[in-house]
Amino acid sequence: MSEDEAMAAALEWRTIAPGAVLLDGFHALKHALRFGADIRLVLTSDRAAVRALSGKLANDVADRLDAMAREVPAEVLRELVPRAHPTGVAALAIRPSAQANIGTLNRLPRPTPVVVLDNPRNLGNVGAVIRLAAGFDATGVVTTGDLDPWHPNAVRASAGLHFATAVERLDPAGLPQGPLYVLDPEGEDIRSTSIPDDALLAFGSERHGVSEQLRAQATKLLAIPMRPQVSSFNLATSVAMGLYHWLSTTRHA
Repeated sequence: MSEDEAMAAALEWRTIAPGAVLLDGFHALKHALRFGADIRLVLTSDRAAVRALSGKLANDVADRLDAMAREVPAEVLRELVPRAHPTGVAALAIRPSAQANIGTLNRLPRPTPVVVLDNPRNLGNVGAVIRLAAGFDATGVVTTGDLDPWHPNAVRASAGLHFATAVERLDPAGLPQGPLYVLDPEGEDIRSTSIPDDALLAFGSERHGVSEQLRAQATKLLAIPMRPQVSSFNLATSVAMGLYHWLSTTRHA
């Protein structure tokens, strides 16, 4: 790529970037492509290396990725993406509309649960939960509070799997319909009940748990058994246990 072409690519990136979703690294881009993301620009500092990586790990999207990728000098990519991924590739995609995501979350009958994160504080945990939800084919992930679940750090932690499920931030009063199962230390043992497919599975922060508002809305409080004197499980670990319990007791009953 000539210097003029590199400058043009950088200008195009800066034009698109405001409001776009940053896909930082090969795995995020791979998943976004697989799940239908509207990708507007792909830049790499080593197109041959990305081509080889996609051929090895994601042959299903290799041709599309190669056709979209534009090679720029490494220093240009570092300037555009300060925390450049070791795979040397980054992309910009359009965030799905809130209207579309809310439509998915509210569609009934719902075949799989919605995960609700009540006022989460750690973007890495949010991304890890979205990755879990995609793996379990959950309908979506809803967060409450002021944290944006589409923050670049969350998208990085989810490996781009935001595009594989419906991810939105909503007010507790505007949650999708369905029975609300709240994970809480004072609830009944989760092993004593089955979780229906149309459930909302709600989890609070590790420090504060769920809000009183969400507790008051709960259809049922459930607790994951834990050894005495252990303070809490990691949020993503708790979500994984909750979704696995749903999968093992309801979908394969």
